[in-house]
Amino acid sequence: MQQQPPTIDDIRGAAARIEGNVVRTPMLVSRTLSEIVGAEIWLKFENLQFTAAYKERGALNKLLQLTEEERSKGVIAASAGNHAQAVAYHGKRLGIPVTIVMPEPTPTIKVTQTESHGAKVILHGPMFDDAYARARELSLEQGFHFVHPFDDAQIVAGAGTLGLEMLEDAPDLDTIVVPIGGGGLMSGVSIAARALKPGIELIGVEAELYPSMKCAVDGCQLPLGGDTLAEGIAVKAPGQLTSRILRELLDDIMLVPERDLERAVAMLVGIEKTVVEGAGAAGLAAILSDPKRFAGKKVATILCGGNIDTHLLANVLVRDLVRQGRIARLRVAAEDRPGALALITQQFHEAGVNIIETNHSRIFTSLPAKDTVIEVECEARDAKAIDDVVSRLEAVGFKVERASLD
Repeated sequence: MQQQPPTIDDIRGAAARIEGNVVRTPMLVSRTLSEIVGAEIWLKFENLQFTAAYKERGALNKLLQLTEEERSKGVIAASAGNHAQAVAYHGKRLGIPVTIVMPEPTPTIKVTQTESHGAKVILHGPMFDDAYARARELSLEQGFHFVHPFDDAQIVAGAGTLGLEMLEDAPDLDTIVVPIGGGGLMSGVSIAARALKPGIELIGVEAELYPSMKCAVDGCQLPLGGDTLAEGIAVKAPGQLTSRILRELLDDIMLVPERDLERAVAMLVGIEKTVVEGAGAAGLAAILSDPKRFAGKKVATILCGGNIDTHLLANVLVRDLVRQGRIARLRVAAEDRPGALALITQQFHEAGVNIIETNHSRIFTSLPAKDTVIEVECEARDAKAIDDVVSRLEAVGFKVERASLD
């Protein structure tokens, strides 16, 4: 049978059901981001849930409505991480055996955190769709109750409790911007928001590499696939239920490139001092990518997850410094003679730029055999200082090339 979308009463019921067992997360105005965008920017800090993601809401609402027989047999889920942790955590609390099937490339932090909640983790396949298929097979073979990450009315209703909280905290919102993977979060928020404030603008956001819901809603065909920072919303096929809901309720779906996702993650660390994964930062990335669209409005977005690998986060932050011009790699062509390196380092000293690392390349270069390329990785207080050192190097006769991320 075709599932029916949850109603506002279902969402209110979910809110009562899960109250006290999930965090009633804060929603705050970001003064700095508001100034940058030229709008009043509200952030819903769902990364402050115990498992660092909003998925707890839907998972708990679902688990609390299982029969005693379903609980005793156990549940199984397929997830890239956040849904897995939510089901595992609340399953353990409720005494329900949990098995999770994850794609093989799932970040280690998400695997270990899921296992720490007592779940049995099975790694299978390169993509979510492969893990999903295996979980479905095991559900049939072993009698586990399958807990879908997004295409389930009870999951959607749980996610919709966010919409209730957001409009309770900021009833004058003009626009809500929400990341979309399979569409469960956006569906729940849309149902709640349309019921409470019919004229509110609802905008979904997908990673540019995975525009699956946009294609489902708009009937378009766009390239799909690639390695995205927002692996939590890297879904090839959105839900049937969620697609129907969003086709009816959504105003638009924006696509954001990887560069904007990286920028949003870095800005949230730098400005809000909060850690958000790529998928969780997608809403802010969309707002920052088109500030004119949101100028003068009261806009809210959900920081829906904070589970990012620390090494990946470090890379994102350093890459952002490169884009700001505060870290650079310069390739300086020079004669391979005594004093050349000293003259080069002198220019860095006079410009007040710190040298992090140097490397001589005498072999793999198109320069004459008597010449060398000296690569210098450096850091400075601002982009102007890097420009200054380049000018100084060129003024004393060196040819300089700057490495670029783009």
